Amino acid sequence: MEHFNTESLTAERLREGHLADLVALHLDPEVSRYLGGVRSAEVTKTYLAVNMAHWDQHGFGLWALRTRDGAFAGRAGIRHILVDGIDETEIAYTFKRSLWGQGLASEIAFAITDIGLSQLALPSLIGLVFAENGASRRVLEKSNYVLEKSTTHHGQDAVIYRIRRSV
Repeated sequence: MEHFNTESLTAERLREGHLADLVALHLDPEVSRYLGGVRSAEVTKTYLAVNMAHWDQHGFGLWALRTRDGAFAGRAGIRHILVDGIDETEIAYTFKRSLWGQGLASEIAFAITDIGLSQLALPSLIGLVFAENGASRRVLEKSNYVLEKSTTHHGQDAVIYRIRRSV
């Protein structure tokens, strides 16, 4: 599942060639507000290496997203994350600010949820969101995730939404 398409987006497995686009994305303070803050180019380079290794280890991970005209749109994916001492599998999505409010987060959340539950047959997926990120919470709710609990992540109030695979 290294490549896939949605109605508005194309997705390709994250690779080194995406570094410049990721650096620009992570340097935007509004985009990074709910990602733990602005990330330097060096931190993003490490982030990219970690996420490419995740693909090698697990056979899934983050995808770089492009609009139909080929412009970089953001990143999204499925990855392991340690939350409250538990190894969880989360969906994640981040878009360039110029693309906010167009329904792309909901579109990609539906697509990667289907990949995770149907194609990868994962038992469940979570969405870990800073509590004050109302837009991302709405995306998860529209994607049929259910609020499970509140927690603290990286010193911030957060909530966990979950969806389970039907058996």
